[in-house]
Amino acid sequence: MTGALAADASAVRELLARRTEAGERFFGAEAERIARLCHGMAERFARGGRLLALGVSDQASSDARHVAVEFVHPVIVGKRALPALALVGERGSVERQVELLAQADDVVMAFGPETAAALGGARARGCLTLACEPLGAEWEFGSPAEDPFVQQELAETLYHLLWELCHVFFDHRGLLQGREARAVHDTGASSFLYPFLGEAEHDLEAVVADVRESVVMKAQEVGELREQTLTEAEEALPLAARAVRERLERGGQVLALGNGGSATDAMDAVADLRSPPRAWPARAALDLTADPAILTAIANDVGVEPIFQRQVIAYGRADDALLSFSTSGNSVNVIAALAEARGRGLLTVAFVGYDGGRVAAERLADHVLVTRSEHIPRIQEAQASAWHVLRELIELARR
Repeated sequence: MTGALAADASAVRELLARRTEAGERFFGAEAERIARLCHGMAERFARGGRLLALGVSDQASSDARHVAVEFVHPVIVGKRALPALALVGERGSVERQVELLAQADDVVMAFGPETAAALGGARARGCLTLACEPLGAEWEFGSPAEDPFVQQELAETLYHLLWELCHVFFDHRGLLQGREARAVHDTGASSFLYPFLGEAEHDLEAVVADVRESVVMKAQEVGELREQTLTEAEEALPLAARAVRERLERGGQVLALGNGGSATDAMDAVADLRSPPRAWPARAALDLTADPAILTAIANDVGVEPIFQRQVIAYGRADDALLSFSTSGNSVNVIAALAEARGRGLLTVAFVGYDGGRVAAERLADHVLVTRSEHIPRIQEAQASAWHVLRELIELARR
């Protein structure tokens, strides 16, 4: 390893340590409150409430959309879809959107200082409100980190945990205000994940205690997975960053894509490039998930497989780089886009989960970064860290 690459590898280790320390502090301090918030959210959902996620900036909007897709399209088998909407700045004033849509039993989650007025309006309507910074919410979770990337990663793990663990209380309906007690839920095949689901319904504190322990356990899991991802990629991340930096300095742009929660990771990547949260130069980037008219036209007329490939054909140039996110490494539309990009001379970088899937096994990208887990929320959280480290290394990369 050259001296410059060794310095970058050392930077990766330092960035990992920063995240490990912040995660341990945050979730160790907040596990009890998170468990009780899960109970409060479950009560709202049980009474017919919805979750409204607010964001105005590009980064905040990607978080709001991530919240909505995770709650509406659950990735844990057997968990119900929960009603959630992303109210974002591109649709006009979020304050006005809250005025039109928010109802008393709703939960409103806000991202970014631009949402403070809308959050206040939601609270005045009787909504349960929460935020990851001081915005006047009923439930606020302050970050122990000053790094905006680490703050976003903590917020992402937080809303994943809220989604995963509010479901626990649906299996104890007698603990939900306004609902009658029913038979204790048979945990069945899910018992190895949530062994406390069969607890008696009259003992709220026992369930809250179990959920609190689950928060700590899951936060530890993502910490370990983040360590695996970044440690294995200690040399690969600097190499990928240098390659992307070279393309950008040649006048190229980054094209980003993914499906579902991974689509919001692509949105966040483009936001971090175009509107960096630090004093870095703005970088040219396109979000291939952004235009629903293009996506639905291709999906309706041709099929889902080419929804990104056709955009690579339309926008991709030889000096560009393609950034892809996939929790499985097997998504056919991601694979088609990577193949098209390679054929056109684009640099390709892939973040993949599980064992890397076809993308890793067949080396379908120039740089493949594998997060070795089968738990989709944890994969996405570790991939967020890997992307943020890559983004930082792009600016640190030596010419």
